Amino acid sequence: MKKHHFILVSSLIFTLLFYNQGLGVNLALFGMALTALICYHFQEQFTSRTHLVLVLTSVLSCFAFAWYGDFVSFLALALSVLFLQFKTQENNLKVVQVFPLIIVNAFASLGRILMFSQWLPERKIHNNLAKKIIAYFIIPLVFLGLFLIVYSFGSAHFSSLFTDYYLDIDVWQLIIIAVLGFYISFNFWNYWIPEICYEKNVLLDNDFSTESKNQRQNTFSFLDIDFERKSGEITLFLLNALLLVFIATYIYEQFFEVIQTSNLSADTHERVNAVIFSIVMAVGVLLFYFKGGFNFDEKAKKLKRLSKIWIFLNAVLITSTIFKNSEYISFYGLTYKRLGVYAFLILAIIGLFYAFLKITKQKTNAYLFNQMLWYFYATILLCSFINWGNLITTYNISVNKGVEPKFLSNLNFNDDARREYFLLHSLDGQFIESYREEEIARRQKDPLLSKVFYYEFVKDKK
Repeated sequence: MKKHHFILVSSLIFTLLFYNQGLGVNLALFGMALTALICYHFQEQFTSRTHLVLVLTSVLSCFAFAWYGDFVSFLALALSVLFLQFKTQENNLKVVQVFPLIIVNAFASLGRILMFSQWLPERKIHNNLAKKIIAYFIIPLVFLGLFLIVYSFGSAHFSSLFTDYYLDIDVWQLIIIAVLGFYISFNFWNYWIPEICYEKNVLLDNDFSTESKNQRQNTFSFLDIDFERKSGEITLFLLNALLLVFIATYIYEQFFEVIQTSNLSADTHERVNAVIFSIVMAVGVLLFYFKGGFNFDEKAKKLKRLSKIWIFLNAVLITSTIFKNSEYISFYGLTYKRLGVYAFLILAIIGLFYAFLKITKQKTNAYLFNQMLWYFYATILLCSFINWGNLITTYNISVNKGVEPKFLSNLNFNDDARREYFLLHSLDGQFIESYREEEIARRQKDPLLSKVFYYEFVKDKK
């Protein structure tokens, strides 16, 4: 099968799955179909463990969306299938280029679809049967249809011969779904990669080229390498001293100073925000000083030592913030945001670890982004597979924190635990709880292709 065959098949599958349907299990089936078509079309190119892992994560993320149908599982499904397609078709390009290519092709394909010679093969028909079908049926039917339309406008009685029949098809919806399916399929199977992506791909390599290793290019035209190196040493020494003082005060406030419970929320938010900005700027400082051939400067040993101390101190800051977030949870219970803080801090620790490896192993700045992209993707997958709403509900109930009826009713996929708690404490029947029950009943009545399987396994309320 050629690319245009896959485009047409995918468009047909999309139309059949989404016509007159909401978003539900149909998207999971479409994702599974795309995964199967990729495996069939590129089976000879499945040569690495990465391809097999991406096939597995694509299938699992499809199941996750079929079960939950939320934004996180949608993001996991989309990234999995896109990464699989890109790594299989363009294995030499870095995966990070997927994101700008999505934006570029979203607009470029509007014009590229009309360039038929680029994606439709030119062929002559040698089969007499095919010639007869075209000559005796297709061409006459096209002209007949055009004249029927013209004559229908000229005579009401003539028009009634063809319009007094009702076909239960929403033509406009069918056209829109078919066009959308074709547009998505065209972008997926026949996306355009500008030449600049191949030319600049070397800039995203994890290792420096031989030319870059020997190149000592200063950042500022008015400062030579020696002054810039010394500037970096002074900057990192001062930053380390400042960070050391900040950590000392931070730990003192956290472990030795009595904080009123009413101020705990505001204090925690302020400190977490400060740590987030600190980590982002810390990584920025390291990327600024360790770029290009500067990584191979024999005179930069002191600068590297100060950078490693800087990384260690930031790791200490992150660890103390994890404790602070845990203290906050012990007082108020779990929420999505507090779990999100854990996720960010763990990613920050991993980022600092790879920043350390970047310096010690003399890697490019792109090395850090290439590695962290996969950890970000893994985080999205993890978030899509686990029922965090139910986890938050069961934990908060067990510690009797964060169990306000409105809060519990606004959490996702926790209905069995919420109902049991509300029934035990005579809280069922409140407005927000009734609204949630109405949503469950509505989702259970969705047609098969629009269903979210989670709601099919929610027990009937007693």
